[in-house]
Amino acid sequence: MNSSALNRRNWLKQTSIGAGALMFGAQVIPWTSKANPAFGMSPLYQPMLIEDHKVIEKDLAELKARLLANENPYGPSPKAIEALKAAAVKGNRYVYNSSMKFAETLADKEGVSAKQILISPGSTDILEKFAFATCLKGGNVISADPGYMSIVNTARAIGATWKNIPLKSDYSHDLKTMEAAVDDDTRFVYICNPNNPTGTITPIEEIKAFAKRVSKKVPVFIDEAYIELMDGGESAVSLVQEGYDVIICRTYSKIHGMAGLRIGYMIASEDRVESIVDLVRTEMGISVTSLHAAIASTTDQEFLDKTKTLNREARNFTFKALKDLGYDPIPSHTSFILYPIDMPTKDFAEKMLSMGVGIRVFTINDKPFSRVSMGTLDEMKYFVDSLDQITG
Repeated sequence: MNSSALNRRNWLKQTSIGAGALMFGAQVIPWTSKANPAFGMSPLYQPMLIEDHKVIEKDLAELKARLLANENPYGPSPKAIEALKAAAVKGNRYVYNSSMKFAETLADKEGVSAKQILISPGSTDILEKFAFATCLKGGNVISADPGYMSIVNTARAIGATWKNIPLKSDYSHDLKTMEAAVDDDTRFVYICNPNNPTGTITPIEEIKAFAKRVSKKVPVFIDEAYIELMDGGESAVSLVQEGYDVIICRTYSKIHGMAGLRIGYMIASEDRVESIVDLVRTEMGISVTSLHAAIASTTDQEFLDKTKTLNREARNFTFKALKDLGYDPIPSHTSFILYPIDMPTKDFAEKMLSMGVGIRVFTINDKPFSRVSMGTLDEMKYFVDSLDQITG
């Protein structure tokens, strides 16, 4: 490694500044896809809230239905809240012991060793730090388009290029084309399953077969943020158990309802975990109260089952209502639904905001879309009524 790369690595670790801090400015500015010209892909994906994010920020507290961030409207679990309160008296201590206990809990759940678990303040933290660990010397990364962009944006910010592979007509990953795109400069392949913002899935057996082949060349990073909300969802964690160079990422922001408490984790080989630990001190960004809340939430199956059931009911209601209003929503396996709209994204977002409804809007393939997160059933009814009023 050259001296400049070493200096950058040391600076990051010594100051405990991770990718999230460095990327903050980039994340609050509407982003436009710039495809790798050498790969011949066209720009497809331009997410935005509205032109000025400060309008959204200013009015968040006044929303009647906050349906823009894929948050869990029912969480955290009662057990997590009690554990958090009890852990507050430990706020004068660093998290080492609590972190070790949580890692052991997760290792037992996932069927791996505790050394194969990396805990972080949210899964986005892992996505961005993995990009730093693998792309300090540039290279390229491969992912679906449209897809979740945090790991890609970080990789591009430090010099990597993006090979954006369009989703297939059924909105699943085009694994064949992704595999063909791997070359000597590829640093990793990223798969979000279920995918965000489409809410769609790629069959797990196809992903496993793909990962077994491709991980012999480059690491395959599989983001499973929404898998626990799926009916019959199967994880790809067995690939890690079998020794493949596969990274699994999970979050406590979705089904566990802990988006504001910031807990996520990675499952990978010990070498992959160490590659990030050597770069940045991930544990230092986690609060002891959040750790204890997560430990309690992991075992609160009653709350998790209730969340999954209520989310399914809200999703089914919203999907049918969108159909009844003449929209063509994409079938979802997550806590959100993506659907095409018939007006400019900025106008649509502002009209919904005027009704007290926060949603997300995207431009995909030069066409406007809206993504609505699942709230309570009452919130979804209000969303449908508001939608009917602004477009009726």
